[in-house]
Amino acid sequence: MKKVEAIIRPERLERVKDALAASGFVGLNVVNVTGRGSQRGVVYQGRAGERYVVDMLPKVKLELVVPDSAVEQVISVIIQNARTGNIGDGKIFIIPVEDAIRVRTGERGDQAL
Repeated sequence: MKKVEAIIRPERLERVKDALAASGFVGLNVVNVTGRGSQRGVVYQGRAGERYVVDMLPKVKLELVVPDSAVEQVISVIIQNARTGNIGDGKIFIIPVEDAIRVRTGERGDQAL
């Protein structure tokens, strides 16, 4: 099993979530986060000409645990639906998961997913 963590633009959340569900991946967690990467923030200019930098931008982190065989499909769905082609589209991280347990039934491994 692998945990897929994707940091994406908040405005792409519904599109990615719907596409994952259509592909059969309905179980996920979403966390609102702030961060920065190579985008390094945004410079705003006020009415009086003053400039200020917002260097920690709002993003959304999706977390899914999927069988090893589904990882590439999940990555593909996320990329196809989160990509705008502009800097700041996000990142995807793949993390090994040793085990998963469904609390209600005690099922373990892929059966718990």
